[in-house]
Amino acid sequence: MVNDVKKLISIVTPCYNEEDNIDELCLRIKNVMELQPYDYEHIFIDNCSTDQTVRKIKEKAAIDKRIKLIVNARNFGHIRSPFHAILQSHGDACVLIASDLQDPPEMIAEFIHKWEQGYKTVLAVKPESEESSIMFFLRKAYYRLVTRISEVPLIQNATGAGLFDRVIIDILRKINDPYPYFRGLLCEIGFPVAVVPFKQPRRQRGITKNNFYTLYDIGMLGITNHSKVPLRLMAMSGFVLSILSLIVALCFFVAKLLFWNSFQLGTAPILIGIFFFGAVQTFFIGMLGEYIGSIHTQVRNMPLVVEMERVNFEPPELEKPDSQ
Repeated sequence: MVNDVKKLISIVTPCYNEEDNIDELCLRIKNVMELQPYDYEHIFIDNCSTDQTVRKIKEKAAIDKRIKLIVNARNFGHIRSPFHAILQSHGDACVLIASDLQDPPEMIAEFIHKWEQGYKTVLAVKPESEESSIMFFLRKAYYRLVTRISEVPLIQNATGAGLFDRVIIDILRKINDPYPYFRGLLCEIGFPVAVVPFKQPRRQRGITKNNFYTLYDIGMLGITNHSKVPLRLMAMSGFVLSILSLIVALCFFVAKLLFWNSFQLGTAPILIGIFFFGAVQTFFIGMLGEYIGSIHTQVRNMPLVVEMERVNFEPPELEKPDSQ
């Protein structure tokens, strides 16, 4: 007999205080998926929103059982929460798409097309953006830096949105990383990555949840998880600076011997040297702290999130078993 069971596409949307975007997001995703020859489930994971986001999603889930909801017990951040939701998906492929509509849901059709061509990982990249030109420049500079120092080639300007085959999801489940740099993990797995370029639009409703700390957090995570170059630079810089200090000291010593009465060292070189080496040491200690913090996070092995509630998920014993 011919198997007429449609393949399932899981769509994962992390959200936090996005009540103004839920209606349009659901409608646009529904319009896209109705044109695809696949069934789909739409999994929202809410980071303990303080507005009406959860209520709106529940109202839609009561009408459409394809819409599912995970409500976190607290805000677990923008790194752990999406990764947890991806691991809860049961589709033949999983799509991650943001709730702020800056990653247009219409890209899902392009993701699926690349997947049908045989790619197991598809990522959205933004070579252009309508965001602040300064912020966009800083992002590009960061991605260029991380790509250069990373032990594996990373995809520059990836937003995190994309499609991941069931094979990729099963591998991610085995990694058991409590604080993953998701874009780096996808590249580290090693399967060829297809990219879908797009011009990122400006956010129309709501406010961004990113701030300096969250951007710094994910930026340092990408470096500490995928590169030992900063640690090696510390060792090499320490060696070079020690040689340089010895040469400078010898030069001052010789100058003092040759011009004993006229040569005056003064306080300026001493103060400059103290502040310079103090700054270098502080920077290196800070980088060491980042690596130690990353190790501490791994050793604690805390859960990605703690769930408070689920909506439209089947009981665990009835859910589709993971493929082997």
